[in-house]
Amino acid sequence: MDTNIVSYFVKGTNAVLIERMQRAFVAQNIAISAMTRAEIRSSLELMEALDKRRRRIDLLLSELPVLSWNTATADQFGRINAHLRRNGTPIGDMDTLIAAHASAEKLTLVTDNIRNFEKLPGLKVEDWMG
Repeated sequence: MDTNIVSYFVKGTNAVLIERMQRAFVAQNIAISAMTRAEIRSSLELMEALDKRRRRIDLLLSELPVLSWNTATADQFGRINAHLRRNGTPIGDMDTLIAAHASAEKLTLVTDNIRNFEKLPGLKVEDWMG
């Protein structure tokens, strides 16, 4: 999952997303990249200590499997990053890292930012927001 999907889920305002996430948890076919976790942790560090979302995010992160990076993922990042730069369509380093991870593992990337990720040939992308 992309970071934005995790964020929307924590907010709890999209019924379609909540239902899809609950089904994915039950089926145990959901995970985040180590890069997604890093991006979420960075945001947590910027939140106020008493922010109620911190507890919900920590709980969710304790339940979500995290996929580790490996050399195949790093190599895929290099290919994707070069492709995007050659075409003049960079999408930002964190999105590129997350996309490379999903692509290398042959997984579907769940995001609501389809426009950025559809630039990547062969990457399977789904929007669970509606």
